[in-house]
This record gives sequence, C-alpha cells and structure tokens, in this order.
Amino acid sequence: MRFVLACCYSLMLIFSGAVQADVAAGQSTYAAKGCIGCHGPGGKSVIATYPSLKGKQGDFVRKNLLDFRSGARKNPVMNAMAAGLKDVDIENLAAYIGSLK
Repeated sequence: MRFVLACCYSLMLIFSGAVQADVAAGQSTYAAKGCIGCHGPGGKSVIATYPSLKGKQGDFVRKNLLDFRSGARKNPVMNAMAAGLKDVDIENLAAYIGSLK
C-alpha cells in the first residue's frame, strides 16, 4: 500500500509541473543570463536607475518574472529577458535572490 501511495505521489509531482528550486543554479542563471549587469553582483545594483534585488522575497521575484514573461508587466528590457526563461529558471532565480540577505 505504501508503495502504491509513493508511486501516486511521485506521478502527481511529475505531472503537476512541480519544480524544485536550486539556489546554486539560480546564482549561475543570474550570472549567465546577464542579470548581474543591471541588478549588480549579489543583487546590489550599482546603477541608481536599476532596482537592487537583495532582500527581495522569492515569491516577489517569481511573480514579477512571470508577469514580465507573460507581458502582464511592461518593461521592454525585462520582457525580453524574461521571455527566454523557463519555469525552472524562474524558480531557481527566485530561490537565489530570496536567499540574498
């Protein structure tokens, strides 16, 4: 019975699209996708017109990236940047930025 429940739970996770966030992968994505260029190393922007992300909650980051990707939030640079992000990238970025205190 436990085996059947474990299998059902595993299948549910696979088909629900659940993504396990990875802080280290988020840090790599942050650098690789160029986020560091505007939002600065460690999320602390060195350009006054670009927001610092250090101290932002992961949920805030996730929602905003999803909104930029869908076009619900408008910013030409961020819409283009977020368009190339997969769900796993967004989860990892949210985990990384959320870990910056």
